[in-house]
Amino acid sequence: MIARLVTRLIDAQAVWARPLGDFNHRWLTALFGRLRPLKDLLNGKWLGHPLHAVLTDVPVGVFTLAIVFDVLDLRLAADLAIALGILASLAAAVTGLADYTDTDGHPRMVATVHATLNSLALVAYIVSLALRTGNPDGDRLLAIVLSLVGYGLLSAGAWVGGEIVFALGNMVNRHAWRFSGSPGWVKLDLSEIPEGVLTRAKAGAQSLVLVREGSTILALHDTCAHAGGPLSQGRIVDGCVECPWHQSRFRLSDGRRVQGPTTFDQPRYEVRAAEGGGYEARRVGGTKGQNV
Repeated sequence: MIARLVTRLIDAQAVWARPLGDFNHRWLTALFGRLRPLKDLLNGKWLGHPLHAVLTDVPVGVFTLAIVFDVLDLRLAADLAIALGILASLAAAVTGLADYTDTDGHPRMVATVHATLNSLALVAYIVSLALRTGNPDGDRLLAIVLSLVGYGLLSAGAWVGGEIVFALGNMVNRHAWRFSGSPGWVKLDLSEIPEGVLTRAKAGAQSLVLVREGSTILALHDTCAHAGGPLSQGRIVDGCVECPWHQSRFRLSDGRRVQGPTTFDQPRYEVRAAEGGGYEARRVGGTKGQNV
């Protein structure tokens, strides 16, 4: 009941959050489009995990400690905790902006609400720290109240952030729930694979993207691990397939991520000629989430 109420409250913010999100998307795309290596770093491609999710735990924990220190009247410890929390919040915000660039539709609107709440929380903490350091031995009531307001906004922002991931599936591995049993050969629904062209095929319930290079046939799952884009509608770049939605790149030979925003590799398949004509495919390896 509470979740439904909060969801309706978030959806009601679309009147301002949707146009603001569209505006932010335009300038962020222009900015990060010129800084692709930096964006890959901020997305967490090198880590194999979204970096934003890692960093958001730091300000929440440190700001919680600041409340404890304020209750115990440990002024220096509280001030240091808030200063550290502000720095951690800035780091989380920068990585969040990199992910936000590749967030579309309704999730982008919700992400705008999330970012706005966290920005307001950050402002409250910065003002609180300024009041604390400007009068270290004086009355701290206003500074403490502001930090509590900031904590409330931060908590609300964290709730909305969880909604983006857990309810809307943003920045999750699109292949995490695929059956991981014993791989088997499955007949493809085509008989010809053209040379050097991205070709979509069905192998049972799964969609694959195929490329023929001479006698070698390379195959990956067609659904991009990042946001579900159709790789077969993308393009081939330096031995990789590039997703048409957010330009994630996966090496065709092994499915490894080469360019973000994806932080996950792509399921890979091997293809062989089938008895009686045509082709059949099976997943390579036994990793969970990569089976036909």
